Amino acid sequence: MNKFSVLIIDDEESQLLSLKSFLSKRDYNVFTATNGETGFEIAQNNIIDIVLTDFKMPGWDGQTVLERIKELNPGIDIVVMTAFGTIESAVKIMKSGAFDYLTKPIDLDILENILHKIIERKHLINENKLLKKQLQDKYRIEGIITQSPLMQNVLSTVSRVANSKTTVLIRGESGTGKEIIAKSIHFASNRKEKPFVIVNVASLTESLLESELFGHEKGSFTGAVNQRIGRFEEANGGTLFIDEVGDIPLSVQVKLLRAIQFGEIQRLGSNDSIKTDVRILAATHRNLEEMIKNSEFREDLYYRLNVVTINLPSLRQRKEDISLLTDHFINKYSKETGKDVKGVSREAFDYIMKYNFPGNVRELENMIERAVVLTRGNQVTKEDFPVLSEATLDNRKIDPFNLDDSYEEKMKTFESLMINEALKRTNGNKSAAARILGISERHLRSRLERL
Repeated sequence: MNKFSVLIIDDEESQLLSLKSFLSKRDYNVFTATNGETGFEIAQNNIIDIVLTDFKMPGWDGQTVLERIKELNPGIDIVVMTAFGTIESAVKIMKSGAFDYLTKPIDLDILENILHKIIERKHLINENKLLKKQLQDKYRIEGIITQSPLMQNVLSTVSRVANSKTTVLIRGESGTGKEIIAKSIHFASNRKEKPFVIVNVASLTESLLESELFGHEKGSFTGAVNQRIGRFEEANGGTLFIDEVGDIPLSVQVKLLRAIQFGEIQRLGSNDSIKTDVRILAATHRNLEEMIKNSEFREDLYYRLNVVTINLPSLRQRKEDISLLTDHFINKYSKETGKDVKGVSREAFDYIMKYNFPGNVRELENMIERAVVLTRGNQVTKEDFPVLSEATLDNRKIDPFNLDDSYEEKMKTFESLMINEALKRTNGNKSAAARILGISERHLRSRLERL
């Protein structure tokens, strides 16, 4: 586990053998592949620290290998080997995230020097605890821990909109931290001494939601034994955060629009208008534009809410934050459980870096909490994590509210899952699987070939 692993991808067998021999003698753990697709599979299934990839290959070229492996695990350093060593191609390679590049024929002294630089850098990242703490302190804003450029853009927007009264719509998948961003806006604003009030629309029925937002008078409906002020009045002078605003029924949307537009509300059972001074922040994971087309969401309300939009990236789009977040959650739950857990093993960290986290930061936190509770030592191991199946990875692709993946990719994933399930149930019997799916065996074989 202390050896550094190098994956060499090159379609020239002689080059592979030469480099493998050179690196094996220098105590590297060496993997080889003759094409990019095979190399990617090796990176998926093994702990890889460094990739040496040829630039010009059949199938995936070096640029594609670079992009796919960086998407899989940004912590893998990549050196591109090319016989076409122009300045233009070198600049493109470096901009895409390569650590360095080498021109063919490979000068082994230069290669060794580059590998030493990579290892030195990895040691600094992995062992310098002070640097990690400085990074956390530098990028922490009201509970947000990041070094991702995408999240830094989000935090820049937060700081610019905080002191205005502008309505902000926070969009992103479940678990990305929409509530934390809303709190950051409030506590960075001149309303921070006033109430921050949360309404989670998804947890309320239509009748309860109206009362929750606007309050009610005694006797206004069955069970209304007392007068009750709503969240708008409770948040007066401060901020009202409406979570999952896309779930608001049309009948309540009209009243919400009036409250935002005119700054006044009416309690249920009353004809009197009450003036309120409330800053509105709203959040949703739903496609409001599609809902407008389907007459499920009012267009005028959409424009009132969507004055400034903050789009939160998913955790798979900011994998460079997984290390900082993991350290933070280990520290948090070590204190809560009274354990002395210092970090995660190299194998365990590689395991979670390759996972797509459909549940985002919330899922990562739950995984770390579970691991800290279960671990017997002072380091979390791979065995302390739940099994992360491929089916779990595919759940995001077939989520109709996630539009990161293309239509064709979603349909292909859905079809693959259906066929795999049918084949599992029939122990691989294609005739029986076809009957379960209601298609001919010939059709099934045709789909399998295409997929």
